[in-house]
Amino acid sequence: MILARPRALRKNGVLSMNKRNIDYIGRYNQRKFYKRVDDKLSTKRLAVANGIAVPDLIGTIFVQHAINDIPKMVRGLPGFVIKPAKGSGGKGILVITKMEGDRYFKPNGDEVLHDELYRHVSNVLSGLFSLGGNPDVAIVEGLIQFDPVFEGYSYEGVPDIRLIVFKGFPVMGMLRLSTAASDGKANLHQGAVGVGIDIGTGKGLHAVQFDNPLDFHPDTQKKLTAIAVPEWDTLLHTASRAYEMSGMGYLGTDMVLDKNRGPLLLELNARPGLAIQIANNRGLLGPLQHIERLGDEPMSVEDRVTYSKEHFCF
Repeated sequence: MILARPRALRKNGVLSMNKRNIDYIGRYNQRKFYKRVDDKLSTKRLAVANGIAVPDLIGTIFVQHAINDIPKMVRGLPGFVIKPAKGSGGKGILVITKMEGDRYFKPNGDEVLHDELYRHVSNVLSGLFSLGGNPDVAIVEGLIQFDPVFEGYSYEGVPDIRLIVFKGFPVMGMLRLSTAASDGKANLHQGAVGVGIDIGTGKGLHAVQFDNPLDFHPDTQKKLTAIAVPEWDTLLHTASRAYEMSGMGYLGTDMVLDKNRGPLLLELNARPGLAIQIANNRGLLGPLQHIERLGDEPMSVEDRVTYSKEHFCF
């Protein structure tokens, strides 16, 4: 396990927040491209234009009076997701997995009353969940039917795959699994489980919850490192393509596996968190410096993925 002492962190190649912000985000992410990743609606449109699959867009809510259009918008669907276009850290995401007429139910079975739904979307529009607290847009998306290979690995929520990409090279991966503590959301800060994934094979390596190692899912008791993520090469290629698509040199890609549509890009992140290092029990700094030593000779997506699988595997 990575120790918390500064000397031990440096020895293990752990990337600190200050170094990440200055040497990687500040140096490789141009400010003019931030809207492409900070605004999920912009990301979705950009992905579609580049032939990358995304969850279905049911509709968008820009103004308060349009909130009343949601029941008609989602009628006949098995469920839906409401998220702020400029949210971060999983905040403001409301997942509805069951509907009975105009009654809505969350993954844990709790009912969301119409007034609660209206208030939640109103809070999204007011910027309660957005970066900087600025007015926002509510995105209504189709429900993802997660791949049955993840059955038992995630509790009342859809697992997602986070990949850190540097200059187009996927360098570290993590599977994020929802728990009862995270209320069905795949967000580590809210109590989801993070499973480090081998870049070379897509297999589980090491798992943590609240930064503490564990072997079994706290709710299902499934052995976490037994997971092998299907369609791993497609996920790596999608993540690598996001480099050219976004213009960001250092970013995180969040994807899901839908049982019918395969890999879908959820969002991009210009400031991906550092907990992925704990989930992998390995620092990011070594792979990042390795890529910097390669220089700027152009490589294709296929070549970058092949290189990453060969050099950043366990």
